[in-house]
Amino acid sequence: MTSVADLMSAPVVSCSGSTTLGELATLLAERRIHGVVVLDEAGGAAGVVADTDVLAGEWLATDADSLAAMRAMTAAELMTSPPVTIDADAPIGDAAARLHDERLARLVVVRNGKPVGVIATSDLVRELGHGHLGRGTVADVMLHGLVACRNDATVRQAARVMTERHVRALVVVAADGRPLGVVTGTDLLPLVGGNAGDRLVADLMHPPITIEPGASLREAADLLLEHEIHRLVVVDPDAPDSLPLGVVATTDIVAEMAEAGSVWR
Repeated sequence: MTSVADLMSAPVVSCSGSTTLGELATLLAERRIHGVVVLDEAGGAAGVVADTDVLAGEWLATDADSLAAMRAMTAAELMTSPPVTIDADAPIGDAAARLHDERLARLVVVRNGKPVGVIATSDLVRELGHGHLGRGTVADVMLHGLVACRNDATVRQAARVMTERHVRALVVVAADGRPLGVVTGTDLLPLVGGNAGDRLVADLMHPPITIEPGASLREAADLLLEHEIHRLVVVDPDAPDSLPLGVVATTDIVAEMAEAGSVWR
């Protein structure tokens, strides 16, 4: 049976509790990851800081004093504690079920109480090639709706929506609903600590990677892995330039893996 240790990302990308907001943003951006494990003095996992934690306070600062206060914040203040952990020897079906049921993006993998890696939704999606999913198309698992913003929205406005809606990406659309791009928390991270909240998302977005609702989940997984992204924009094949039908993300595929009776359970 495939274990969590077989699929986890290792070694752990970590920091101390005294790491500042700007240092966290740099680490997340340079490593292109969505979370950092915060270590305690004994080398154990004290908590996790996600990219959404970094973005939340920074862009909501509206004056020089509050911005300075945010810059002085540390990992110990921003982290979610205690971290949600899973044993390295646990089967991957257990990891998929916990990620889905507890609405998590990642689990800290431990062995003998010490963090040895992280397992995220994208790590599990890579396992798709080794089994067959009962529900075979994007339409079966996609989210029939999307969190979007106009291309004239500012970075600060986009970050506020991400924070309030608890999402890591927005689909950027034109006035007529046509999909223009996607902007993610990772795209915003390099701006943390600066004064660029009034820049437009159109300056930072990247082209949307689209897929049709009738495509297989294997095709979706291949696209996600090929482009190293976490979501695809689902478009109507008869009207690809109209408002998108929705989004399919790595979390949607993991939810299928977590279903009772799947080959991973």
